[in-house]
Amino acid sequence: MPEISSPKINTPPINTTDMTAAISALVESEYGLTATLTRLAGENENYLVKTKENTQFVLKLADEETTSGMIEIEYLAVERLIDAELDILLPRVIPTRTGGIEARVLTDKGLLLRGRLLEFVPGQAWCDALPAARVRFETLGQTIAKINEAMEVIVHPDAQRTHHWDLARAQQHRPSICLVDDTKRRRILEQIFHFYTAVAMPRFPGLPRSLIHADINDDNILVDKDRIQGILDFGDCLENPIICDLAIALAYVTLDEEDPLEVASQVVGAYHRVRALSLDELEVLFPLICARLAVSVIISAKRRQIDPTRESWFVSEERAWKKLTFFAGIPLADAAICLASKTDLTPYGDRGEPIPKLVEQRQECLAPALSTSYGTPLKIIQGKGQYLYDFYGRPFLDLYNNVCHVGHCHPKVVEAGQKQMARLNTNTRYLYDGLTDYAQKLCSTLPRELDTCFFVNSGSEANELAVRIAKTVTNQKDMLVVDGAYHGNTAAMIDISPYKFMGRGGKGRPEPWVHVVPLADGYRGPYKGKGKETGKAYGDEVGKIIRKIGRPIAGFITESLLSCGGQVIPPENYFKTAFAHVRAAGGLCIIDEVQTGFGRVGSHFWAFELQDVVPDIVVMGKPIGNGHPMSAVVTSRKIAQKFANGMEFFATFGGNPVSCAIGRAVLEVIEEEGLQEHAKKVGHHLLKGLSALKNNHNLVGDVRGIGLFIGIELVLDHKLLTPATKEAQEMVNRLKNRGILLGVDGPFSNVIKIKPPMVMTLADADMFLRILDDELTDMEKP
Repeated sequence: MPEISSPKINTPPINTTDMTAAISALVESEYGLTATLTRLAGENENYLVKTKENTQFVLKLADEETTSGMIEIEYLAVERLIDAELDILLPRVIPTRTGGIEARVLTDKGLLLRGRLLEFVPGQAWCDALPAARVRFETLGQTIAKINEAMEVIVHPDAQRTHHWDLARAQQHRPSICLVDDTKRRRILEQIFHFYTAVAMPRFPGLPRSLIHADINDDNILVDKDRIQGILDFGDCLENPIICDLAIALAYVTLDEEDPLEVASQVVGAYHRVRALSLDELEVLFPLICARLAVSVIISAKRRQIDPTRESWFVSEERAWKKLTFFAGIPLADAAICLASKTDLTPYGDRGEPIPKLVEQRQECLAPALSTSYGTPLKIIQGKGQYLYDFYGRPFLDLYNNVCHVGHCHPKVVEAGQKQMARLNTNTRYLYDGLTDYAQKLCSTLPRELDTCFFVNSGSEANELAVRIAKTVTNQKDMLVVDGAYHGNTAAMIDISPYKFMGRGGKGRPEPWVHVVPLADGYRGPYKGKGKETGKAYGDEVGKIIRKIGRPIAGFITESLLSCGGQVIPPENYFKTAFAHVRAAGGLCIIDEVQTGFGRVGSHFWAFELQDVVPDIVVMGKPIGNGHPMSAVVTSRKIAQKFANGMEFFATFGGNPVSCAIGRAVLEVIEEEGLQEHAKKVGHHLLKGLSALKNNHNLVGDVRGIGLFIGIELVLDHKLLTPATKEAQEMVNRLKNRGILLGVDGPFSNVIKIKPPMVMTLADADMFLRILDDELTDMEKP
């Protein structure tokens, strides 16, 4: 093997007045060649070297970022492929006079010129030899597969590098979407990067990896009619998922094809016959093809800011945009199925009934009171992390479902449930360690006064139990509830949920023992603008109602943060004041943390801690099991003992071993992955971005929230606060069409609520902010 280490520089410094002369001197001193130089087209500084005898070489100069290790990888890759006898021509390195693979010469200005001389590879570039016959596509697939198989044995520390064309890190270009002026084109890029991030990136860790070429484009593939003659430019080699090589090639060789997926399927089929693809590789292939084209047009947009007159930088730009526009209209599942059509694999094979059929079946066998979200319902097939995936393979960023708190189908939570289900599932009339272990760990997250647990199966059951405890312990019946609150779907909970009994289909306050106190809304309510006194003023409203009741009460139940009421953050001192009035009347203070607990607010594990209060009873549900049906009521030992009046409390499934294993796993994931601090960081970023949008868009009346519990209230008039109800509903449907799931709530159904899985990233937040900005701009057009 030629010498890898850098050769000593023994020649005198070269005059840099004429750079071409300096390069010629490098060629003569290091290779003993007297030749003419011609700069080649392309982004790199490459020269055609032609001797007097008409022998041709290519000199590739190295920039400052090109290490000797990278040059060594390029050398090793070509040598390995030559050894593999692939029957293609390759740009072999010519050793220097001293046997090195890298030439170095110092100029008189102290500039170090570095480069390597390569054999010239004859042939016609793929893009200059169109149209291509089917046999050429099939041969290309076989060739790339053989290249990938041969290069799998190369291991080098510098292969871990990255560069701006690195397809496994295409997301590095996502923040630059804003450089594209055309709105429609920006939307296409948002979609492509969303697909890449949600479909391809999560599967990267499980895909086969090795050193790959990383730039098999239609300029680097040389052909002789329909035979693959050679492959050029191994300068971008790096370790990547192997499938990236095939994706890059397909992105370019289909640019001028009328039926690109059919043509691509011929390449894929031929590739698969040599190197078998996995289902995961097939299902990420189309998002990777699109991502490569998206990276290409974004790099063009960046270069246009540097030098818009350099035509060689933009030769493929419009072709790439044309293909991106076409690809953006193809469902992911359909694309994968087409690409796999010449293989023995079936991607997206288990999707069940088509959507119209499923809608028909629902109408036949499910109650009409059940509703679906959005104007056009979604059929969800899979969930992972912060994403849901529909029948068509399309990913949706889930900013709405706070149930899957640590991410949809978190592997640790799933494993805990599966493992325990395979061993034992019984009830609390038997002893098992999981029950007490989980109860102790759950109580350790709460103030020390709250040390005794009850376990049931849903937030509705838990809230009903909390009210039952309050009535039993106080021997009273009157309950105070907050206007707009929702506490569950049982008959008893509907009776204390103004959101239901005062909403559509409701008949008003159903029971005389239910008393509605005002929603502590600092944006709309009667005490807005009172500053620090707002919370106390609303809290004193609780006292006024208690005095009207004129007798001891059972308790006061409230959410820590009002979700169905419109993502309302109660003002400071509200709970302290309200709780004091309730306790003075003999009542218990119940906090409903079903929507808000387990670190969602970021600064604290429980949202009630924001107001420096300790409730008598805390209710937990939804995120407690990350989608598994379970819930809890936690109170003090003193209250629990008073509740034990001889009537047994028993819930058949409450606290079962499987639920306890899952609940414990959720707590461990929150701690191990730092999700509380993560919620604080991402939530702050979101709120900062939304506040900036509020200043730029008249539709946005208020932005409020903490951590990953946020509301955006849309209004038509900032003085009258006229609710933009129709516009809010339109916005969530627009965002759904852009791949983001949200919902509306509040008394006027004009508040967009954000309460995503806690694993939502800063990049997700930025995508949401960009798309929301686009849609607000579009909606506000006259």
